[in-house]
Parts: sequence; structure tokens; C-alpha cells
Amino acid sequence: MQCLTLTARRLYSTKPPTTLPEAARIARTASTPLAVRLRRRKRFGPTAVGTSDSTPEGLTPTEFARYRRLKATQKLKEIDGEQITDAQWIERLNERRSRVRGFKTVQRGGAEETEVVGRRVYLPNIIIRLVRNNTPKGEPYNPYEATFRIPKSVTKTDLRSYLLAVYGVKTTYIRTDNYIAPVPGRHRIRKAFKTYKRAVVGLVDPFYYPHRLEDMPEKQKEEREKWIEDNFQIMATRAMKKYELLRLTKGQSKGWNMKEPMATKRSHILRLVAERREKREGLIIDQVQQWREMRNRRETISLELASKTTGTPTTKNVVTTN
Repeated sequence: MQCLTLTARRLYSTKPPTTLPEAARIARTASTPLAVRLRRRKRFGPTAVGTSDSTPEGLTPTEFARYRRLKATQKLKEIDGEQITDAQWIERLNERRSRVRGFKTVQRGGAEETEVVGRRVYLPNIIIRLVRNNTPKGEPYNPYEATFRIPKSVTKTDLRSYLLAVYGVKTTYIRTDNYIAPVPGRHRIRKAFKTYKRAVVGLVDPFYYPHRLEDMPEKQKEEREKWIEDNFQIMATRAMKKYELLRLTKGQSKGWNMKEPMATKRSHILRLVAERREKREGLIIDQVQQWREMRNRRETISLELASKTTGTPTTKNVVTTN
């Protein structure tokens, strides 16, 4: 009963392999809760970045301390009259974890398969969204972790069963935290905040999230944006929503007419003015450069100036410069 109580303190979804890859151990160490890391740092000293604090057999410091405590109190089971080793103890512990958490290992066709114990539920009305991991600046992306946004009612066991039964994804640990939306005060501007639940899942097999547009090369970024626009029409939808919003608000005013599709805000108007000014100055610079080249070649420059008249015929003055 005591062993069962100890195993209930940590959550493993499936039976991990006998030895986890070194990268998976490093990911498990890096994702340890802050309070646990501070406690281990005081007891065992700091752990270098990019290294794992587990033993060669794959035991975490907490698991190794439990093993030594059970060994000192002679509560470990014996095999052939000898106490089991730490590798045998963690293997049995993982077997009990997988069995207690709603999984069992069955033999089918001479191979071991993991089977979910419980009632099958089809077409669940929940949304589980995969998001990018929170990677600090300057550190590499962790492929042995996956981050999900899940409903507040979904538990670790539900997520574990969902990933294994639907996608066949084996996990090593699940850590969740709730993000509570701030309550708007009396003098605070109201913004759209949502309360959600985040789940950080440790993976047995690595998974690399697709690159963001900001991380792609310029050519690949343009191709990706073109593909997204051709398939989802994001920019076209935004323009349509903007036009309909203006039509339903300002369009009701008498004599209002939207001449420019982008000239709806002061920032847009200033941008259009700046673009036209830049174009005009560019034409002037090109013309001045052309005149300089003509002067260097000793050619005659002729200017035709059209005078503004009010009702009188237009006259043209020709100015010749050498």
C-alpha cells in the first residue's frame, strides 16, 4: 500500500522504455517544476544547462531517494534471496504506474501492446490544440516536449488516454497549469482575455514543430504565405470584414464614400502620403540625373512650360539652357 501511495505522486502515461534517450532525460530535467528544481539545487547542487540530473539507470533524484529509503528500511522485494537493484525497482515501478493509470500491457501475436482500460468514447466534444513550446531566447527547441491548450475540465488521464488511443503517442509525464484571465477593474480598459489550461507533455519519441514564418528564409516565407492565402484567403477575408464594418458604420452617413480601400485611418493616410511623396521625389532625382548627363555631353536642354490661363488659349514658352 505504501508503494502504491508513492507511485501515485508522479504521473506517467505509458510504460517508458527501459532506458530513455539522453535528450529525453534532459527535457524531463528542464521541465521539472521550479519548486522541485530549487529544492534539488539546495540538496544536490546546481545542474548544468543541457544536462540531466538522473542516474545512469534513468531514476530522477526523487526516485533514487525513495529507492535508497526503501533499501535502508529493508522494504524492497527480494529475488533469489537478494534485494532488487535500482534498475529492477524502476522497471517494476513503471509497470505499476501504467497499470494503475488505466493502461495494461497485453500479448497479441507474440508482441506487447498497450491497451486502454475503460469505456471507449467516440466523437468527444472537446478541443485539444497543439501549440509551440515556450523556448527561452538563446536555447534550442525541445523536441521531447509538446504543449497543448485544453479545456479546464480535461484531466491528465483524459489527455494521456486521448494521445495514446487516437494518435498512438507515448508520453512520460504531464504537467498542467491554469491561466486565469484578469478581472477588469473599475478604471481598467477591458480587453479580451480567456482562461485556459496548459498541458506540457513529455514525449518518448521526438517531435519537431513546423518552423514559424519568422524563422523561414525569405523565399520559403513568400511561398508559404502564398500557399496560406490561396487556400485560406486570410487577407481577403480581413479586407472583406473591414469593408463591411465601414459600410455598416460610416456608410450610413449621408454623402460618405470610401475612395481608397486603405485610407480609413490616420496611419493609413499618412502612409499613402509618404509613398506618393517618395515616388514624386524619385522622379525628380531621376530627371535631375538625366539633365546632368546631358550637360556633360554638352547637349541642349529644352523645357516646355504650360502656362495656366483662365479662358485664354494656352501658350507655351520654350526655355533653352546650355
